[in-house]
Amino acid sequence: MKVLAAAVLVASVVAVPSQAVAAGPEQVDQQLAVPSQAAALRADLGLTEQQAKERLKAESVATKLVPTAQRAAGAAFGGAWYDAARQRLVVGVTSPAVADAVRATGAEVSVVPATAKQLTQRKAAVDKLAGKAVPDAVSGWSADPQTGSVVVNVQAGKRSPAVEAFVAKVSKAGPVTVKEVVDQAPRTFAAGTVGGDPYYTGNVRCSIGFSVHGGYVTAGHCSGAGARTRGWDGSAQGVFRGSSFPGNDYAWVQIDSGWWTVPVVLGWGQTSDRLVRGSWEAPVGTSVCRSGSTTHWRCGTILAKNETVNYGNGQLFYGATKTNVCAEGGDSGGSFITGDQAQGVTSGGWGNCSSGGETWFQPVNEILGAYGLRLHTA
Repeated sequence: MKVLAAAVLVASVVAVPSQAVAAGPEQVDQQLAVPSQAAALRADLGLTEQQAKERLKAESVATKLVPTAQRAAGAAFGGAWYDAARQRLVVGVTSPAVADAVRATGAEVSVVPATAKQLTQRKAAVDKLAGKAVPDAVSGWSADPQTGSVVVNVQAGKRSPAVEAFVAKVSKAGPVTVKEVVDQAPRTFAAGTVGGDPYYTGNVRCSIGFSVHGGYVTAGHCSGAGARTRGWDGSAQGVFRGSSFPGNDYAWVQIDSGWWTVPVVLGWGQTSDRLVRGSWEAPVGTSVCRSGSTTHWRCGTILAKNETVNYGNGQLFYGATKTNVCAEGGDSGGSFITGDQAQGVTSGGWGNCSSGGETWFQPVNEILGAYGLRLHTA
């Protein structure tokens, strides 16, 4: 599978005039749900206006409930996910003894076969056993808290002796489930230099993920440490101070004088520009939107976390979050956001925004922690 060079989604958070910041006052203590985001959710998820608003409100409550519910579950915590049909947070527990304490927080309870800690260790063991020689037909794998197994995604119709041998090898780490997925391989979303609101590095186009104090974060496959960047207008903009890919897919760019950071993600006229107020991590099942220089504002849901993605040629990406948001070449590195909370930067995926697809992102809090960065918030 061919891995394309870097390019990305934009959330132009630097070098924009102050009037480009989302207009109108917003309360700092508001719920995560942003009412104007409902229009994009209606278009991409097929919801009515009322359904979209109710979902955003319920997801906001569920996201902020996760830390409290996890504390109530204690060592028996087996992960959490959002049930869109019931609009409730569901918390997995391995011991019925803590069920009442978890329910008291407002969450639903599901008894699961493994704790979150055990699943994380099992997933890490699979990563180690897999090594770099992963069959191209294996798109990736992730831990599933509901089944207590590691789910290996195999492209439909491509089961082979090599795939079976791979599954047998990683099964030594514990329960493994094989899931057939679409017959398309993941790739990083790159594109040649084209117009829009990007930044440039070398002969590729990338987009800004989120402003941090002193610069911005983006995808690591865009370029390596020391590479210079040019802004949307072609002028000197900054330099990559850190970059990691494969393994991770994150980077940060320190901007030059003459540029400044703002806590904004572009809505591209499809919704109001998003003010970024924090980085609460949304659970699996909640909605999420993406801003990019090629396909602009797109929405969907979070499907899985801590997934390992196989981009081929030994390029594995660990700790990815999978979504059913579409993306195309040139969208890598841009913003994934839920309400006003930063979630991550686009890495890659399969498909397009005409026929659909799936896209993975690098969680933003890991980037901030890796480089000791502070998110620029409103």
